[in-house]
Amino acid sequence: MKALVLAHLLATLTMFGVIWTIQLVHYPLFSGVGADGFSDYAEQHRLRITWIVLPAMLVELGTALWFVFDRPDAWPSWAAWAGLALVGVVWLSTAVLQVPLHGALSGGFDPDAHSRLVGTNWIRTVAWTGRAALVLWLLHRSL
Repeated sequence: MKALVLAHLLATLTMFGVIWTIQLVHYPLFSGVGADGFSDYAEQHRLRITWIVLPAMLVELGTALWFVFDRPDAWPSWAAWAGLALVGVVWLSTAVLQVPLHGALSGGFDPDAHSRLVGTNWIRTVAWTGRAALVLWLLHRSL
């Protein structure tokens, strides 16, 4: 159980750090890349960031689901369900909003798509911030 808790904590805190970096640094800088190289830049961003976020997101999803059914005794059931719900928000937002907007940007820089990407990414930023607070609180309860 300790290994699952640590994997869960590591995955969530990894994504917490990544999403704030993306939100405050990386996505805003998209507008400064320039039209000539933007399509290649956007494709490289998609390929490279996937190596970081996909493993962490899969571990987070798997462990969040696990803890709904088998959680440490110190964790209230509502917290496990809330954590899974926040993972659902992240995955839904990613699939319905961010992935299509990245697709729109892959053809070249579009100021409207970029603005919507930065704006809608706050959904994931807030959700992962909530998850980080929740998993740290759950860790505290476990100690």
